[in-house]
Amino acid sequence: MIKTTIYMEPSVALSLRHLASVQGRSQAEIIREAIESYTSKSLGRPRPKGIGAYDSGRSDVSERAGELMRRAARSRKWR
Repeated sequence: MIKTTIYMEPSVALSLRHLASVQGRSQAEIIREAIESYTSKSLGRPRPKGIGAYDSGRSDVSERAGELMRRAARSRKWR
């Protein structure tokens, strides 16, 4: 783990201290859990590189995806 320092309002620090006491957990454990939950929801699954980076010049690619994939497979352009 990496050690870091955070600043928080006194009221938040008091609430955190109380929550840790009630739950029988450390403040650090609660903070780690909250940050992990927040970042996993915010980031979601990473998008593959190149998504949205190219323009085919066509506006119907998603509607014709099956046909385009079959055509590419037949012509072996997918390799």
